[in-house]
Amino acid sequence: MGALIWLASYPKSGNTWMRSFLHNLFRNGQQPVSLNEIDDFCLGASASKWYQRYTSTPSVELSSEEIARYRMAVQRDFMTVFPDSVFVKTHDYLGEYNNVPLHNMDVTAGAIYIVRNPLDVVLSMVPHFGIPLDQAIVSLANEGAQSDPSDAHVPEHYGSWSTNVRTWTRTPRPGLLVMRYEDMLDKPRKSFKTVASFLGLKPSSERLERAIKFSSFKVLKAQEEREGFKERPKVSKSFFREGKRDQWREKLTPDQVRRIIADHHEQMERFGYIPDDYRDAVPTGAPVKASAG
Repeated sequence: MGALIWLASYPKSGNTWMRSFLHNLFRNGQQPVSLNEIDDFCLGASASKWYQRYTSTPSVELSSEEIARYRMAVQRDFMTVFPDSVFVKTHDYLGEYNNVPLHNMDVTAGAIYIVRNPLDVVLSMVPHFGIPLDQAIVSLANEGAQSDPSDAHVPEHYGSWSTNVRTWTRTPRPGLLVMRYEDMLDKPRKSFKTVASFLGLKPSSERLERAIKFSSFKVLKAQEEREGFKERPKVSKSFFREGKRDQWREKLTPDQVRRIIADHHEQMERFGYIPDDYRDAVPTGAPVKASAG
């Protein structure tokens, strides 16, 4: 049985990109791995089929207490899928819900957490969740934010963007790798080589470059257009939009930018996401340091 390695992030922060890279790296094929095979490699923590092992109640009818009751056993079952490490996708914050941990640390070997500038995250939330921009800004700060239950998934408990980021990254710990989405875009070879090293892998330059190429935004978007992507929400026309950074400069009003900074300045400061020209949006008395944004 293999211990779990969590691939964690707030929604729309690069989790699927990371899963695709790792799948292509491990598969080491001469063609990109299909997007729709990604869950053959990486499990989804919210997949309801695992909970149905313990109850005949349809997942949409399970109470939060029932889900919490089964969660630790479900995640222990994940270990049986592969003999080595088992990668598991999660958008849950790191903590407890209904007095039960959202992640079973007794069967966990490590985690890769991806953080992305919330000024861009909120733009991706609009088409993904089918909500107006101002509602997405409110949701970004909602401590009770979670996904809706469905036939295929139990709810994921996101928390606010700040809570999600803070709980996963607040304490440096062995077995945790924190990656910035922007660094993955700007320096893909360095970033993904760091991921491979973290996992104890030493791929050849050719193998690493091929995995990076096969999981590039251009390739993933083309795959979705050609084959469709089963993880695309019904309310969204496409899962992959543009894959760029700093689009907020053109698409958010100054007031919207300031609202997001006011809500999330502490974690944004930690990761260099507060632009120098919006320093006035940081609440008075908050710690100030040089911005990387």
